[in-house]
Amino acid sequence: MSKQALRIEQFETVRYDTNVNPLGAPESVKKAISENIDSIGRYPDVYYRNLRKTISEYIGAPTECLTLGNGSADLIRLFVSIHMPKKSLVITPGSTEYENVLKGYGSEVSFFELKEEEDFTLNMDELLAALDDSYDMLIIGNPNNPTGKAIPFDEMGSLIDRCESLGIFVLIDEMYIEFTDNEKELTAVPLTENHENMAVLRSVTKFFAVPGLRFAYAVINNPVDMQIIDLTVLKNNLGSLSAIAGSVMFNDRGYIEQSKSIIHTERSLVYLAMSTCKTIKLYKPDANFMLMRLLKEDLYAKDVAEHCNTKGIVLRRCDDIRGLGNKYIRFCFMNPKQNDLMVNTILEIV
Repeated sequence: MSKQALRIEQFETVRYDTNVNPLGAPESVKKAISENIDSIGRYPDVYYRNLRKTISEYIGAPTECLTLGNGSADLIRLFVSIHMPKKSLVITPGSTEYENVLKGYGSEVSFFELKEEEDFTLNMDELLAALDDSYDMLIIGNPNNPTGKAIPFDEMGSLIDRCESLGIFVLIDEMYIEFTDNEKELTAVPLTENHENMAVLRSVTKFFAVPGLRFAYAVINNPVDMQIIDLTVLKNNLGSLSAIAGSVMFNDRGYIEQSKSIIHTERSLVYLAMSTCKTIKLYKPDANFMLMRLLKEDLYAKDVAEHCNTKGIVLRRCDDIRGLGNKYIRFCFMNPKQNDLMVNTILEIV
């Protein structure tokens, strides 16, 4: 019986494919939801005053520049539906969600390809040169998913300026930016103060580990867009518990600092532990996940994923991501013990 219990504990399924904070949901959020469970019997405050004030202080943007939504995908659909771009540009490899939403609204989608020989680092000069006034919208992740690489603030500023001159609206998805070491120096939120051709998207799903709350927000300084949003989006589009949780999580400095610390440490340790292996190539990340390329000719992502599955380790195969293929795997960083098991298991087969 003891051996069986040990085996179950050792091989408990761990999702390294979801990129969710290994700390799990903040205890402060769980407590707030528990103490306010009766709020489900009331309609939420349509103005979400406490939530907007808390977000404003957390992100450094005026409350009147905030719009709330049921997850990042909901907000992406919102802005695409407002602008109805005839032609759009996305970065590849990148999130498949962008392409799916754009095509769903009838947009012609073009791709700016990151180069493997440049470690999938965005060459901003080449991107700026590739833009022209035939594009109506650009959607870009910072950091990029699945490469985990961030875009410096000055380069993002140059991109917004260029797009503004061409009449291109830019959606910047900062879902993973809170996992970076220099979030305050990377975020594009300050750019919204002087630019109307952009929106910055944030989600609580990954960093605060609360995918079930379905809550995201955007920062935008475009009066026309905000008027459309005010006229078309339901006033109480967030549930009471989501609003309460949001009002609490952004003030939980202990959780935020602990999360940043563990990701910084584990990102460095996992990269260091795996970087000496000559049969894989790692793309050094800024976020809470890492992309890996298999260099053995006869070894594929499905082989590594199946091998890891036997020990409850679920990795993200990248076969379906444009610009990658069956030699690429992405995994996120969990707690130290889990990461040790993952690294050792991967190195057994690669």
